Amino acid sequence: MKRKFIFLFLFIILVNAVTAQDERSQLPPIMQRSYFEVNIGAINYPFSAAQLEPGYNLVGVTVPPMAVRLVLWGYDFNKYLAGQVFYMRPVSWVRYSYEKGGVEDSHSVWTNVGGFMVKGKLPLGDRFSVYGEGGLGLITRAGFEDKQGNPVVKDTNFGTLMLGAGLKYHLNKKWALQVVGNYSPASPTHNQPYTSFVGGGFSYNLVPYTEEQIQKTKEGGMIHPKQWFQIGYTSNVLGYGVNNFVSNKYFPIFWGGNVHVRQGLSLNYQRNVFHSAKFFALDWGVNASVWQTTGKHGTTQLPGQQFFTFSVFPVFRLNFLQTKAFDAYFYYTVAAPTFISEKIIDGFDTGEKFTFMDNMGAGIFFGDDRRYNAELKIGHYSNGNVYPSNDAVKVPLSINIGYVF
Repeated sequence: MKRKFIFLFLFIILVNAVTAQDERSQLPPIMQRSYFEVNIGAINYPFSAAQLEPGYNLVGVTVPPMAVRLVLWGYDFNKYLAGQVFYMRPVSWVRYSYEKGGVEDSHSVWTNVGGFMVKGKLPLGDRFSVYGEGGLGLITRAGFEDKQGNPVVKDTNFGTLMLGAGLKYHLNKKWALQVVGNYSPASPTHNQPYTSFVGGGFSYNLVPYTEEQIQKTKEGGMIHPKQWFQIGYTSNVLGYGVNNFVSNKYFPIFWGGNVHVRQGLSLNYQRNVFHSAKFFALDWGVNASVWQTTGKHGTTQLPGQQFFTFSVFPVFRLNFLQTKAFDAYFYYTVAAPTFISEKIIDGFDTGEKFTFMDNMGAGIFFGDDRRYNAELKIGHYSNGNVYPSNDAVKVPLSINIGYVF
């Protein structure tokens, strides 16, 4: 999941952007009443011997409490009603120690919670408000097997009721501090205990730019390309060092994957939706790619596979350098809804044919009128634990060349 339920939001932005006027110095209408939340707190789901399969005895189970709860996208219909897409997970996974036939072992169990809720709000004066929320939660549990391949804790994936309540203190129109609690009931059918969360954090509301800010953007003097096509080539000739560096435990800003891409070709269309005077821009795009894998599965060398992906994606772009010759930017694509043509790749189970694409890279627009574009990036495909199986795909360095029009 890891922020990935925002695909609904991204699709709405895409549709909106296609039909919108070229008023890119103002936030798109769908974003002008949007908000995001970040909360840190304690999660509890009382895992016990009940989740073990018959024949296995519990030695001990650890349930680390620290967790994050994110509202990946929220939308205020009015001051009393909102809808939001949320995601919740622990910082560290539940860990089981178990015994069978006098032999002890241990393993982690991964549990993610996400979904959609409707929020009812009640203002209490100028600064405070309370709210209640309820809706559909999706719980995904990735269990584990013993060394003989027998399930010890089974995988499961199911929908459930999610309820919550909170209290906000509004600092201004954009920022608010809050405390929040959530609860979903136990599911005997799926042998899953109840889940509760209590924590606190902040929310951030997007608000329309003022006419003064819009005019300043228009007079900023920077060229902001409107739309462009790209063709890209991927190769592992330089290895996966960049992927590994940004996904290690000391610098975890991106993701790796068990499936390794050897080479690939891609076509992109990208369109700018919003830009500030100089530094920030929001784009959307579509991508079609064909990939060839290395065929490596641990110490086993397989022939390698070819597969196809098609994605609709958002781009968060930060313009960090402007010169007469070129403008340079860093960009990040997250949670792009994707069709992937294969589920089992190089012997790894990537889940289902619906997944998500993430990209991270840097690029330039160059030429007197910024008519040309070049990018260098790395990529990743995974379903974000929406499904219990999630052996992700690692895409090494790619180069994209584009034409702006």
